[in-house]
Amino acid sequence: MSVSQEQIQELLGRQSFFRRLTWLDWLWAALVVAATGWVYARYGEGFNVFEGPILFGTAACTIGLGWGWRSFQGYALAVALLSLAGVGLYGGDLARAEEGFFLKYLLSSQSAIMWMSALYVMATAAYLLGLALRSEFTSRVGTALTWSGATMGLVGLLVRWRETYLVSVDAGHIPVANLYEVFILFAVITGLLYLWYEQAYRNRSLGAFVLLVISAAVAFLLWYSFERGAHEIQPLVPALQSYWMKLHVPTNFIGYGAFALAAMVGVAYLLVEWRLGKGPQSGFAARMPSLRQLDDVMYKAIALGFAFFTVATVLGAMWAAEAWGGYWSWDPKETWALIVWLNYAAWLHLRLAKGWRGRPLAWWAIVGLFVTLFAFLGVNMFLSGLHSYGEL
Repeated sequence: MSVSQEQIQELLGRQSFFRRLTWLDWLWAALVVAATGWVYARYGEGFNVFEGPILFGTAACTIGLGWGWRSFQGYALAVALLSLAGVGLYGGDLARAEEGFFLKYLLSSQSAIMWMSALYVMATAAYLLGLALRSEFTSRVGTALTWSGATMGLVGLLVRWRETYLVSVDAGHIPVANLYEVFILFAVITGLLYLWYEQAYRNRSLGAFVLLVISAAVAFLLWYSFERGAHEIQPLVPALQSYWMKLHVPTNFIGYGAFALAAMVGVAYLLVEWRLGKGPQSGFAARMPSLRQLDDVMYKAIALGFAFFTVATVLGAMWAAEAWGGYWSWDPKETWALIVWLNYAAWLHLRLAKGWRGRPLAWWAIVGLFVTLFAFLGVNMFLSGLHSYGEL
């Protein structure tokens, strides 16, 4: 049997990947496997036919992400340790959140989410100052604050997961079931996506743009919490009591986070292009990535978001078939999800097939974020349908 040159190159590529793994990478994999085994041994008896594969699939993705992005290993370990500390301090009594110092001021879900909010706002200020003052140190502070904000946000969600079960078994759910919870998820995912791009391109100047959209989400989150009491844990409506939610919602929000990242990169692109049009590259434009690099980041973010949004849409159709007896019903939420999908499909088609670059696609990415925002939030506010349980 003959072996083609492409197969040889693929085999060599795989070998070189595994050769690059260090003993710390294998220790990381062992820790994830051990944690997964412990969770399955403790809770697996109550799993349905889908929850086991979801757990093991998540473990495999976590190992792969840690291998491909080593900074994620430290992040995940910090989240795990802080979350376990919070859950352990609760024991079995939700009232301890008002009694213990660490729970009350650091590790309860509400405390952690308040810390997330403050850290992201401070990170935004640090990135803006770093860009304005040409201070690498200040920008590094912004990076550290963004990592810290993403850590506390995910800790808040994981501890809230435990808190839902302490309220009552009937109220227990994965915390991605309402607007309050998914806005936290959006802030965490968008922050992590930005940090990955920051490391990949070794440029912190985009933080001044991307963190603005995260801070806007934080502002809505705080208003929604204090004005509407959205942080209070309530039992799920029957339509949301499904294993599909554990797949559909996180996948969707990877797409939303990537689209938000692309839109803010589009804003940066237009500002850099405008500044360069006024004369030689200096000042603000000199501290930003090149137009070519900004265009590349925008494209990769939209390609990533489109892939995950497509998977989320398929998962949503399968969930609808189980819950309502049909894959598609032209519900307003479904219709606007299709509009979002077609919008970004057209964006990618024009770039890949027609060779579009630069300004028109930057404007399109910005407008696309508003289309996505209406599909996510505006439909809940102004329209009604099968998804009316998500109203503000």
